Amino acid sequence: MNILFAGTPEPSAKLLQSLVKNNNINMVGVITKPDIAQNRGKKIQQSQVSFAASEVNLPIYKPDNLNSIEFKQILLQLDFDFLIVAAYGKIIPDWMLESPKIMSINVHYSLLPKYRGASPIQSCLLNGDKKTGITFIKMSNKLDEGECIQKYEIEVHPDHNKITLEDELCNLAIENIYRLLCDITQKNFSLLKQDNNESSYCKKIDKKDSMINFTMSSGEIYNKFRAFYEWPGISFEHKGITIKIKEMYVIGDNNFNTNDNFFNFTNLGLIIKTIDKNIVITHLQFPNKNIITSKDAFNAYKEFFDV
Repeated sequence: MNILFAGTPEPSAKLLQSLVKNNNINMVGVITKPDIAQNRGKKIQQSQVSFAASEVNLPIYKPDNLNSIEFKQILLQLDFDFLIVAAYGKIIPDWMLESPKIMSINVHYSLLPKYRGASPIQSCLLNGDKKTGITFIKMSNKLDEGECIQKYEIEVHPDHNKITLEDELCNLAIENIYRLLCDITQKNFSLLKQDNNESSYCKKIDKKDSMINFTMSSGEIYNKFRAFYEWPGISFEHKGITIKIKEMYVIGDNNFNTNDNFFNFTNLGLIIKTIDKNIVITHLQFPNKNIITSKDAFNAYKEFFDV
């Protein structure tokens, strides 16, 4: 079968690599976002999907505008059965959805109709969900509203963060996508309309979402730490300084501390009271400084944390 692939980040690149390795699949091309300038324009960075495609010499298309005449002429000359879209990052126009011989399919990392939108994994972790999964949908011109072809579910564990959960979901997609494509080719599948009354949407994560305060519960803080582990992380402000929490966990109730200090250094780490329990910070980072352990923070910043 012939496939045209569209995606941008690392999990999409892993999915692309798995499809390339399948001898029964012919990859006719890859669509990804244009290269971006990093470090004030000093270095041009390509997407992870672009990098993976270039390693195996696949044709790569990086259109600024999917509706441009030039791109449309190129794509309509390609012969492909499926368009596979995995976190591409742009809305696919109708003409492009109708271009494959068989179907345009989106790989979405949630159990739709829950968490339509840009941040389903982060939203799952922020809300402390116990389960999540992937949904293969027949794409429509509305955001993640296409008919469901198949869903696959996994448990969410307390130690999952954005990186580890995304990795499991990516592996779940890799394990099941080829069998799904074969079933569709053989017309051995059914479509299920999503219940819009059960839908929820998630927004794009912003850097300002990283701030926490200690009037939040320990669970809220820890879930935010898990959800934003890759980016933008979580931070708190003390004495006008923004401090990043790089590693942490939750312990006991808020009677764990034996004195009246808000911040307490112990052999466990830097302990901070919340409204219900304590969080223990084991690694932190001051602005423009390296990541340090709580022991190093005690040696260098003990007076700073005295309230």
